[in-house]
Amino acid sequence: MAKDSSKVWSTLSLVAALGAAAVAKKGLDTSWRAATGKKPPVNPADPDVGVWEAVAWAAASGTFVAIAKMLAQRRAANYYLKSTGHLPPGLRQGDA
Repeated sequence: MAKDSSKVWSTLSLVAALGAAAVAKKGLDTSWRAATGKKPPVNPADPDVGVWEAVAWAAASGTFVAIAKMLAQRRAANYYLKSTGHLPPGLRQGDA
């Protein structure tokens, strides 16, 4: 059962993270446009993008997407806990 449980958790965690990242990116793109009046950089490494704009975009997008993924995975872990009665593999006390 542990192997099946691990697969279920891996799938649930991945779907939650990908969904959260997509929603976060959409929200961040909209916020960037509202704040700067222009589209976010497609590739911050492009030399045509100003260095401070690239740094600001990298910091904002990295932080915002990481927080959204973490919150989604925490919600998924709570759902898993309520559904199975125990935490997912890797989150249980004593798991390495």
